[in-house]
Amino acid sequence: MATTSKNMNVFYRQKKNGTTSTGKKSTKSPSPKHAATFGSEITQPPALVSHGGSLDLKDDFDEQEQVLRQFDMNMAYGPCMGITRLDRWERAQRTGLNPPKEIESLLKGGKVKLESLFDGRV
Repeated sequence: MATTSKNMNVFYRQKKNGTTSTGKKSTKSPSPKHAATFGSEITQPPALVSHGGSLDLKDDFDEQEQVLRQFDMNMAYGPCMGITRLDRWERAQRTGLNPPKEIESLLKGGKVKLESLFDGRV
């Protein structure tokens, strides 16, 4: 058995580096922990940064627009691409999908945008 283990040690002989370290450290500067976010705008797109440099997270729409955006997001009333909100509401009414009457009154009131949420974005 002793000869087998001796043969294995010879067979798997490790090559050790005979030179010693000079103590020099790498000149390469270590990267920060969060290198992808440090000093870059990748994590925060410029569209959300206002001219003053602070985040522009305030919504520039009122409660009526919020209700209409929910209508835009509800696919139960059919697709909203390439069609105004009022046309979409009328199409849903004709096909028997029973869209909310509140949406019709908002759209016919004239104080809201008739374009859908996705108009011009896709």
